[in-house]
Amino acid sequence: MASPNNRIKIHEQCKVAPHSSTQLSLPLTFFDLIWLRFHPVERIFFYALPNSESHPSFFFDNLVPKLKTSLSLTLQHFLPLAGNIIWPSNSPKPFIQFDPNDDGVSLLLAQCDDDIDFNKILEHNSPHEASLSRSFVPHLESTDSFASVISIQITLFPENGFSIGISTHHAVLDGKSSTMFVKAWASICKSLEETKSPNLEPILEPFLERDVIKDPKDLENVFINSWNRISSHFDKSNVKSIKIMSNMFQPIIKDSVRATFELTRVDLEKLNKSILSKWNNIVEGGGQVQEHPKKLSSFVLTCSYVSICIAKAIQQSESDKKQKFSFGFPVDCRDRLDHPIPENYFGNCVTNHIVDTEPEDFTKEDGVVIVARKIYGKIKNMDKGVLDGLDTLMFKLMAMFGEGVKGMGVAGSTRFGVYEIDFGFGRPEKVEITSIDRGLTIGLTESKDLKGGVEVGLVLDKNVMDLFHTIFHEGLCFD
Repeated sequence: MASPNNRIKIHEQCKVAPHSSTQLSLPLTFFDLIWLRFHPVERIFFYALPNSESHPSFFFDNLVPKLKTSLSLTLQHFLPLAGNIIWPSNSPKPFIQFDPNDDGVSLLLAQCDDDIDFNKILEHNSPHEASLSRSFVPHLESTDSFASVISIQITLFPENGFSIGISTHHAVLDGKSSTMFVKAWASICKSLEETKSPNLEPILEPFLERDVIKDPKDLENVFINSWNRISSHFDKSNVKSIKIMSNMFQPIIKDSVRATFELTRVDLEKLNKSILSKWNNIVEGGGQVQEHPKKLSSFVLTCSYVSICIAKAIQQSESDKKQKFSFGFPVDCRDRLDHPIPENYFGNCVTNHIVDTEPEDFTKEDGVVIVARKIYGKIKNMDKGVLDGLDTLMFKLMAMFGEGVKGMGVAGSTRFGVYEIDFGFGRPEKVEITSIDRGLTIGLTESKDLKGGVEVGLVLDKNVMDLFHTIFHEGLCFD
């Protein structure tokens, strides 16, 4: 079967459905509606296989049926993923619907060309063409009134291994929920050797009830109205739409490269010591002195250090003009709300927060200390009200971008445990957040060796990446 992507050939395109007769309809909460027309979250899990098991005939005849069967069994627990987001003309807001007679998950089975070097893709610190990864993630369908929730692509690298590429609609699930699904799929797949009816651990059994999300400030309508106003500006033909805004979130792959860097536990300890030694040298506006923490989290250390390295690299590459930067990050609200949200709640329970930095802070001499203090302070203040300012977030972002500020963000988390996901073929050789190429985004996972380090995925202009590589490594050479 021919493929529009000349780097792969399609073996099969099909739909995998759960064996269920249950019709399901779920509302979207305000946490979901924040991301209504946001780009898909795309991840790739790369797995190595012995030569014999990665031969096309063996792989497609023996391993793929196991992956398909376990996917169908898993979807019985995760019915929203097999459905769609719909927005009927007579409905004031969109919702999730699963119809057992028609719905299922799109699955693409593919094989890549022999000239694609599997081992090169797995390398750290070795940039490769950013567009290459787009060969291994599937398209996610969306129109004004309909949007798929998830699509999956399994790609064979003959004589090396395979990848599982997953595209998910952010208005249905956040990173924690999508990882829960992949872990459940892997658990059931691995258990098929022992039983035809595998059970899930309680923590992997999704909690689907939406009434645990309270909305006293009517944020649902705030975000629906915000998206309608944005839609009327960008898509003048239709205000009421759930179509992913591809014009705003197009992958930035021309002249761009993708690379993974690592901050080891030792690197993080050195950064922690260095930043805290200068902590009190920085005085906030009004002469306010911030408390001196005993230790900074790996999140604060990684985000502050990587963001200033990115800013300096961009600044040096465009020395003819001074750039402005901002930084924002997602926050899991499950344990930050006034009422308890179950740990296995399946849906969105994250908000985005913009750090209160000045645009020039990232390129100052002690920028890493300034930014670390700002991120640390933002996280501390969330205990007082994690939802504060959420009603004006989208307009604040649009205003900043309109002023030419380059916004840096974060995707993923070191707490998801993605390198522990074993389908029965061993742990992943690499996990990549592909969709970081849709903006200036830092992709975070725990280190593959599970020894307390952090992996950082980036997509940057080739010249910027070269500068980042130098700044990143030189900055870790402490006296």
